[in-house]
Amino acid sequence: MSNKINRKDFLSLTAIAGAASVVSLSPILSACTAAPAAKEVAGKPLKNAGGYIPNLTDKAADGKALKAGLIGCGGRGSGAIADFLRAADNVTITAICDVLPDKVENVRKQLKEKHNIELADENCFVGFDGYQKVIDSGVDVVLCCTPPVFRPEHFRYATEKGVHSFLEKPIAVDSEGYRSCMVTAKQARAKGLSVITGTQRHHQRPYVDSYKKIVEEGLMGEITGGTVYWNGGMLWYKERQPGWSDMEAMVRDWVNWKWLSGDHIVEQHCHNIDVFLWFSGLKPVKATGFGSRQRRVTGDQYDNFSVDFECENGVHFHSMCRQIDGCSNNVSEFLQGTKGSWSSTDFAIRDLEGNILWQWDKEAAEKQFQQHNPYTLEHVNWINHIRSGEPLMQAEEMALSNLASIMGREAAYTGQTVTWDEISAASQGYLPEKLELGKMDMSKYTVAVAGSGK
Repeated sequence: MSNKINRKDFLSLTAIAGAASVVSLSPILSACTAAPAAKEVAGKPLKNAGGYIPNLTDKAADGKALKAGLIGCGGRGSGAIADFLRAADNVTITAICDVLPDKVENVRKQLKEKHNIELADENCFVGFDGYQKVIDSGVDVVLCCTPPVFRPEHFRYATEKGVHSFLEKPIAVDSEGYRSCMVTAKQARAKGLSVITGTQRHHQRPYVDSYKKIVEEGLMGEITGGTVYWNGGMLWYKERQPGWSDMEAMVRDWVNWKWLSGDHIVEQHCHNIDVFLWFSGLKPVKATGFGSRQRRVTGDQYDNFSVDFECENGVHFHSMCRQIDGCSNNVSEFLQGTKGSWSSTDFAIRDLEGNILWQWDKEAAEKQFQQHNPYTLEHVNWINHIRSGEPLMQAEEMALSNLASIMGREAAYTGQTVTWDEISAASQGYLPEKLELGKMDMSKYTVAVAGSGK
């Protein structure tokens, strides 16, 4: 059964109790906090200007029919097929697979009822080798949406067979996976394949427009630091049921096991870490951090991480993530520059005095475009590149952000400062040697204790 700890909004009573005392001050507070009108300021492009900026059309251009295969029939997989089918005309799903048969049947039913796509038995595969059967079935593109520990091998096989890949984030959970993805990305590039990753902020209109202002126009000056957050509530978990083997129980509860997900600093918070690296063009060279496990019910992961990243030019940025209910939430990014700052909470650039220099115009965007879902827009962009014959490669950029997240995780797990050179060369591989829905040595899966050397 699926469980969720109830969220407790402990701030609500305080807000209600204090409402009467602030009502009379509201006109004064409004006057003090009202944002001044934005003013245009000239800037100079940053050193990393000229990076890839997607053309976010509402729908992909017409062109070659595309047959897609889905690897991983969980919630993200079912979402990915809907986004893919919504992104363009003349595209379809022709094969699916998962380790668990009920997951396959759920997506098969969804395809028929929601999308009028009926798959024959011979195109629905079950097992750890199902990805090979999907890719070998004659698909043009593949949607890789399994737990991320499997992503490097699925990417490798798709590239070997000349198939374009959508890789849900993260694409690696350990050092070996990172190195594998970097090698495969070079091979895919040489073959002219288009590979896109599930870092949807790269296809979210306010982020893309902010990137243009910060990097291409240099509106806030050189980036000197920042803080990235994913502080939210606890995710889902599944209690083990009678009849489930060790492997099945872990796969069904994958988001709570570090070998399958990479822990939430990698699986979830990599989005925010990626934004800082994307905008700054920097690579972190070391990480020092800490974390703990306090409330998680299943698995062997932490509940929170706090990491200081130092980049190659001496710039530091702080990473903070938490999955605990009843706490203050914040999922955003903040960048500080020599001339001002930017925050994704309101997509505004402010000068050093707090005056708004630029702010993303939501109303104008809604008038200009119809499609604003970044999950759909990433498929629009991917299909446009496939059909135009102009390859797109995002795997390398995502792999770097993933390794930064892995470096932060290991710094917290060990209590030691971990360097980029150490983590990129580490003999760290989470994938079990034997993949089958059977018994496992559960003694291997323990919670890390910082400073213990274990």
